[in-house]
Amino acid sequence: MTADGTRDAAGDARPAVFYDGSCPLCSAEIDVYRKCRGADGIDWVDVAAAGSGDTVAPGLSRADALRRFHMRRDDGTMVSGGAAFAELWASLPALARAGRIARRWPFRVLLDGVYRLFLPLRPGLQTLLRRRRQRRKHGRGRRPAP
Repeated sequence: MTADGTRDAAGDARPAVFYDGSCPLCSAEIDVYRKCRGADGIDWVDVAAAGSGDTVAPGLSRADALRRFHMRRDDGTMVSGGAAFAELWASLPALARAGRIARRWPFRVLLDGVYRLFLPLRPGLQTLLRRRRQRRKHGRGRRPAP
């Protein structure tokens, strides 16, 4: 299996998650998923660090992958947004029940709607998280209580 989730020489496919590793919020969330049982059966592709081409996987441009969360199912089909989260959750035993529920109507529609509402907020949240990390890095975290 290749890192971009394509089929290997034997024709086997594995699920692949395509995420923006330069986003502190995205990276923190992916780190949680990668610690879950079953995560070793998923290819994790940091699109921000994956080579320099315009395409990160067949049918998926770098720009689209950075703009929106994507997952390639084990059957090779690509899903994005709320549907990608539902597929990811369904792939991890600890979250499988939530994933199966999130795949169904009306939850599928609600999840994608929440994801669409989140997307315009993402740049601001990224900035806040970067500033917070910088303050912690330089020892200027929370002020002690009086």
